[in-house]
Amino acid sequence: MKSDGRTTGNPSESRGVNRVLIAGLKSHSGKTLVTCALLETLRRRKLDPASFKCGPDYIDPMFHERVLGIECKNLDTYFAGTDGVRRLVAECCRRYAVIEGVMGIYDGADVGGLAGSSYEIAAATSSPVILVVDASGIGRTALSLIRGILEDDSEHLIRGLILNRCPSGYYTRLKPVLATEFRKGGYNVRILGAIPTEEDIRLESRHLGLILPGEVEDIRDKIRRAADLLEEHVDVGGILELMREAGSGQSECRSAEDQESVPLQSVSDTCRRQSAFSAGRYLTLAVARDEAFCFYYKENLEMFRRRGVKIRWFSPLHDREIPEDADGLLLGGGYPENHLEELSRNRSMLESVRKAADRGLPSLAECGGFMYLHRTVEDMDGRRYEMVGAVDGECRYAGHLVRFGYMEIEAVNEKEGPADQLPESLVGMRGHEFHYYDSTCNGNVCTAGKPYRDTKWNCIVAGNNGIWGFPHFYYGSDSRFVDRFISRMKKMADR
Repeated sequence: MKSDGRTTGNPSESRGVNRVLIAGLKSHSGKTLVTCALLETLRRRKLDPASFKCGPDYIDPMFHERVLGIECKNLDTYFAGTDGVRRLVAECCRRYAVIEGVMGIYDGADVGGLAGSSYEIAAATSSPVILVVDASGIGRTALSLIRGILEDDSEHLIRGLILNRCPSGYYTRLKPVLATEFRKGGYNVRILGAIPTEEDIRLESRHLGLILPGEVEDIRDKIRRAADLLEEHVDVGGILELMREAGSGQSECRSAEDQESVPLQSVSDTCRRQSAFSAGRYLTLAVARDEAFCFYYKENLEMFRRRGVKIRWFSPLHDREIPEDADGLLLGGGYPENHLEELSRNRSMLESVRKAADRGLPSLAECGGFMYLHRTVEDMDGRRYEMVGAVDGECRYAGHLVRFGYMEIEAVNEKEGPADQLPESLVGMRGHEFHYYDSTCNGNVCTAGKPYRDTKWNCIVAGNNGIWGFPHFYYGSDSRFVDRFISRMKKMADR
């Protein structure tokens, strides 16, 4: 994995990060709600928490950021490597950090291993794990499930247990049985409590995961109520003890690959010491952000900021045109399919984006942003809506996930586009696809492949300073991608 050249500073000037990872047996076990409740509880206690999300997900971090005002970054070893993940946690500017897991605790990119799993992240950062178990609809089986999970815990990282959606009477009977089993098995796991079933605080899902925070009625009230339940039914003091133990130096941060142990420490002033700030000074990157376009990796935008580029937000839904001072354009993913009529009606914005593309304004478009650039997008009922028209194709609902999962650019097909328009660093760029729509013009400038599988396909429409496609790229997988894009922005600004 390539580095973007960042350093981790002088460990002697650093301090530990008190941390914990919230994991589950599966998706929809209540990880996000418990994580948000814990973050709200820490915030109430004025502990100024930060948060992280395992894997490539965008939506869960939005709950942390938009609902609670708490910074959230993604931890993904496929994107950033083990050292990169460790560095992101070590650079945390706050004393307390909550890491939300992904899917089941051992689920990742490869069914035969732990790569990309919450457990891999916990091992890499030496974070204690609190296992959240959905106890609704099961009885004695819960004990077998928990015991099986603990048997696979080779690093002894699972240190706490919270039962979710658990009737108080059932918990009263189950707790002593669990305690006995834990003693017999030699498991050093705290039974922290059980959150009772309360339908009013559940977070609903749809085809890409949870619905967005802005779409949840009374979302702040739901989180506050969840935090109240956590305070009432869970040993928050015990959670804080686990977090402080990890931050005290008793826990060490290990690479799962080489088992080399070094302390995990904070270097909050690292970004201020970056010498690359002048690279993009006086340049502006216009970034689409509204109800339709909202999927961005915080680390991607920070790479531009660290190089001096100013981020200016704009709305394809509500604004009339892109910012006048834009030297580059980024159209991220989101849910444009839920706003097709409004996007299509905003003709002045469509024309503004089309003119920017035609004149060669450096541009990146990912997934939903890529759909927006098409000639038309068809909704689930077969109605077509005119979009920007920079991509001569149509997007249609496929009815299933298309090319879902991690991907990497393996080759650039230079015959399919002008070589001087293609960043050489595109090869090796890693990303993720998660979409139910497909295009009649996915592009054939690049060949992409999936890890752990012999699956390859063509992708990316490129040319006239644009790089557009369904993949959500993680720019830190090769920082030259950002450097060369900024170089294009400079050339355009100097004309």
